[in-house]
Amino acid sequence: MYMIKLAGYLGEFFLIFGSLFFLIACLGIVRFPDLYTRVHAASKAATLGVAGIGLCAFIILDSTAASTRSLLFIGFFFLTAPVASHMISRAAYTLGVHLVPKSARDDLKKSGHFASEK
Repeated sequence: MYMIKLAGYLGEFFLIFGSLFFLIACLGIVRFPDLYTRVHAASKAATLGVAGIGLCAFIILDSTAASTRSLLFIGFFFLTAPVASHMISRAAYTLGVHLVPKSARDDLKKSGHFASEK
């Protein structure tokens, strides 16, 4: 009886946790000035949001198969989301999308392999 109630509260906590991180990701996409910071906000905060929702599903669902799938999905998302955001940012930099003028530094400018400095 008490374990079911505890699992419900824990599942609600992770649901709210994930939802708040999705909200933070949305706010970052709207508020940040350039593509690179927006991709960063979307990637990092959305990854934690997916983790929260996935942990909620893991705790709440009774099926072993569904719980296993939710954990596998969290692991897959943690592996692929940062790589995808890095590749999107790298492609944008290669195509010449400029940083916002307030950026503190541009580490890739020194390499000489990108179109943004031509």
